[in-house]
Amino acid sequence: MNRRPLELIAMHGWAGDSRAWRPWQQAAARRGWSWQSGERGYGQLPPQTPQWPEQGGPRAVIVHSLGLHLLPAPVLAEAQAVVLLASFGGFVPPGPGGRRWRQALRGMGRRLEAGDSAAMLADFLREAAAPASVELLPPGPSSGVMPAEGVERLRQDLLLLEQCSAVPPTFPSGARSLIVEAGADRIVAPESRAALSKALPDAEHWSLAAAGHSLLGSDLVEPVLNWLEAGH
Repeated sequence: MNRRPLELIAMHGWAGDSRAWRPWQQAAARRGWSWQSGERGYGQLPPQTPQWPEQGGPRAVIVHSLGLHLLPAPVLAEAQAVVLLASFGGFVPPGPGGRRWRQALRGMGRRLEAGDSAAMLADFLREAAAPASVELLPPGPSSGVMPAEGVERLRQDLLLLEQCSAVPPTFPSGARSLIVEAGADRIVAPESRAALSKALPDAEHWSLAAAGHSLLGSDLVEPVLNWLEAGH
């Protein structure tokens, strides 16, 4: 029996852009699958809001980090499979343990407001790439001149990072879910990673002990697409 091709929508995280998904998009195309990349528009690329086609195959989303919270609510709500890469429900851990993360976000916001976006982003990306070299990151917003509206979106999404406290309410309860956790993540707190697994107890869980937040060198494209195909 012929199966309908998968419809895939991906969303990058804070300070990223859709260029990071190019290897994924190419691999999906080889399987005959449809692909859309959401784009927040922090840098040189214009904002793009994806939406499901009226007629299409099974629907799956792949998100990295804050991408779960940047997806349009109708897109997330109608997904039949969800892949969460180095993601979280709430970013700032509750209680006293969250103070460090809250202070860091506010400090980053002050640097943006002071016009220090290039240096601030360099510091953030170094931590996001670690323990791998920051030079291994794909091109992103900081690779060129960032427009004022892009910097403002970065600032707004820092506020979102501080405010999001749970998995979005439109998360599809019946969807197959895969959590890919970066064990050496310097961006998402261990408590926040654990809270995501607790919030999605039926999700499959892959833990990559040596991977940092950007999952560099993890070779996830084919394994994740195989996981999607297995449930297709």
